[in-house]
Amino acid sequence: LEAFLNFKHLKTSLKEAILLDYYTAGFWWAKEMNFSLIQLSGFMDLLNFLLENLSNKHMSLGDNLKELGRAMAGIGEADTESSGDLNFFSIEQAKAVIDYLNISLFKHYKLYEYLFHSPREELVTSNE
Repeated sequence: LEAFLNFKHLKTSLKEAILLDYYTAGFWWAKEMNFSLIQLSGFMDLLNFLLENLSNKHMSLGDNLKELGRAMAGIGEADTESSGDLNFFSIEQAKAVIDYLNISLFKHYKLYEYLFHSPREELVTSNE
């Protein structure tokens, strides 16, 4: 994941370390849920989408929850026109995804806002 995410300063960047940990935890959770390859890819895209909404678009918690609702809309419905992009999940899987996002991202939203938007001094330590 480190190479895929193109993290070059993992040992000195707290932000990169936190994001790698978040994506790794999400990946292993999805694997434990026995998601298919398409479901796993869609779940990782969803994690990335929500984090990008926070980091790049400065979305509030409420707005990001609305975006999640739009992405999950129509799961389990036969009419595919009203379905969101994640209609390959079952209703039970969608509920589990929402529960996971609640405990992993939304409960800690202020911390992620701080990570992305608060200036801080970078402390670099070495073995010298």
